[in-house]
Amino acid sequence: MIRDRGRIKWTSMMLPEHVKLLRDWVKEDQYERKKEMDEQQLELMNETLAVAIEFNQYVTITHYRNDHYEIVIGKIHYWDELAHRLHVVDRFEEVHRIPIDTIADIRLTDK
Repeated sequence: MIRDRGRIKWTSMMLPEHVKLLRDWVKEDQYERKKEMDEQQLELMNETLAVAIEFNQYVTITHYRNDHYEIVIGKIHYWDELAHRLHVVDRFEEVHRIPIDTIADIRLTDK
């Protein structure tokens, strides 16, 4: 039986800079691309946003941050018109400031 150690046996022959570049390359492969929104989706999200603000309901917001999509569940505290950000307070009373152009989806949620 051949006991192959895979990449371990090759790292001793590589320079540390090369190992770092390979690790960065693997990390970049896991990045997600930002999706383009069409007009109908934006209009539906706008209606959901208006309902959530008016009736103080919980929402689930999917937004793009640090090359990945993240989900925030909470109530919309207010809309900062100057900075174009939503201020969302989650269940743990933590405030999230989400830029409006990074939002991919907004849905009404039960608590």
